Amino acid sequence: MEMESLKVYNTLSGTKEPFVPAKPGQVRMYVCGPTTYNFIHLGNARPLVVFDTVRRYLEYLGFEVTYIQNFTDVDDKIIKRAQEEKVSPEELVNKYIGEYFKDADALNVKRATVHPRVSEHMSDIIEFIGKLIDKGVAYAVDGDVYFAVSCFGEYGKLSKRNLEDLQAGARVEVDERKLNPADFALWKKAKPGEPWWDSPWGPGRPGWHIECSAMSHKYLGESFDIHGGGFDLIFPHHENEIAQSEALFGAPMARYWMHNGFITVNEEKMSKSLGNFFLVRDITAKFSPQVVRFYLLSTHYRSPLDFDDGKLEIAGKGLERLQTAYRLFKEYKSTATTGIERKTEAENYIQEVKGLHKRFLEAMNDDFNTALAIAVLFDLARAMNGFMSKGIEGNEAYKALMESAQIYEEMAKVLGIELESAVEQKDSGLVDGLMDLIIKVRQEARAKKDFATADAIRQGLKEIGIILEDTPQGVRWRYKSKGD
Repeated sequence: MEMESLKVYNTLSGTKEPFVPAKPGQVRMYVCGPTTYNFIHLGNARPLVVFDTVRRYLEYLGFEVTYIQNFTDVDDKIIKRAQEEKVSPEELVNKYIGEYFKDADALNVKRATVHPRVSEHMSDIIEFIGKLIDKGVAYAVDGDVYFAVSCFGEYGKLSKRNLEDLQAGARVEVDERKLNPADFALWKKAKPGEPWWDSPWGPGRPGWHIECSAMSHKYLGESFDIHGGGFDLIFPHHENEIAQSEALFGAPMARYWMHNGFITVNEEKMSKSLGNFFLVRDITAKFSPQVVRFYLLSTHYRSPLDFDDGKLEIAGKGLERLQTAYRLFKEYKSTATTGIERKTEAENYIQEVKGLHKRFLEAMNDDFNTALAIAVLFDLARAMNGFMSKGIEGNEAYKALMESAQIYEEMAKVLGIELESAVEQKDSGLVDGLMDLIIKVRQEARAKKDFATADAIRQGLKEIGIILEDTPQGVRWRYKSKGD
């Protein structure tokens, strides 16, 4: 595969850079996961799908990928929600981690190599904070611990923010105990009624940013290859992670910083505060999870993505076209015949297919451009349909079709797209058997010139969403699309 030509947009440099991991053949990735106090919404789902696809493509190129995605299970929102639901924070977290996996599995997101929880890494976090204090870049005050941003000369390099401006416009409560208004919490003193852990500075719990620094260090070391997350995490979360980790270790935390764009609703950022967020669970009650994944990949990951039902319906039609092409291939495969060799046509066809495969790689090598990659997938579906419409004759033609289908499957797998619809996957043998029986009954009616019955069968199937097509290779069936 073409590893050398992969380019990744690095938020830190603001440019596309050749992708060169620290260790040849290996990629270490850390992606910020959800705070587990509710079902995930579509804004949470985008980075899940985006970075799952990045991982899939890197593995397709032959890299061994270590993929870490955390769960934030210690947080103010969790405490508040647990109090509202009259359960312990641990019960709430376990419930929503379970629900997360249901949604992630439905979206065909692969499990991470490790899914660390903050609560299970408290000793690592406390040790990390202690080292920052020993280094002289953090300080304890009355049970709280703060990071001293003035001690890290590169603070603001990811978000391109100036420390003086941050100090002047700091949107934080005035805390006279801080050395600088922009200093941020590493450890928070325990408050009544909140969960807490023992520490050298007294009972309390960690700040948000230190959690990811400690967990990424535990599993990936002082420096790793890719750190991913949503655009909204650039500041303050990822900026503060860089300050903590690089101040302690004196090495770049990540070689490449990747951030996906916002999802908007009527061109306004989707957020809980605006009340315009949509839970994945609610969306997948109306649309297949595969359609949701397809929709999320239909736009380049760094671009904003505007949400509405109409766009999901369009995505659904597009996915159906890809799945129909694959179903037709499987039918042709089972009915392929030998005959006059079509060697020249087969050779021309496979050259076209290889050209499309190259375009797919070029799209993905250009900062994981899934929008262009999907366009190539449509082109390959059209090429396969066109070749199959000529009839499968001869070994060369058959081999060419098998090779193109394998490439089609590989491309879809990179994108995490299932080529068999949920309906086809569920009881497909039973459905196929029933349809074979119905088609046989209709053919017998036609043989007896009972065209009224044959037409009634065709019309009845159409009314329940199944289209019969009479082709030179026999009668075929497919699920009805909105164009029918």
